[in-house]
Amino acid sequence: MNENTCPLEAPHLLDRYFLESRARVLELAAFLDRVDRARDPETARQDFRYRALIRAIGLLVEAGGGRAAAVLEALSDPTSGLRETSSGLGPAAGAWKGDGP
Repeated sequence: MNENTCPLEAPHLLDRYFLESRARVLELAAFLDRVDRARDPETARQDFRYRALIRAIGLLVEAGGGRAAAVLEALSDPTSGLRETSSGLGPAAGAWKGDGP
């Protein structure tokens, strides 16, 4: 997906945003390392948020653009209907848990 909708040239984008992006990738790596070193990491690896994050990270290496939309979709509730009540849903989790509250 190369629609050339960005007014900047690609080398300029690299010059301007590479270090910031590098820091974010390192932050994700450090987070995953902390999970690995924590007590009972397997429980965390089975958590819907961890699994959603791993799936979303996998989308980053796909070429062709549209990564931001794909990641957002992977972390979002895919249903379109309204719920009868928000009772029992709790606070926002940042990833879709599935059908249950």
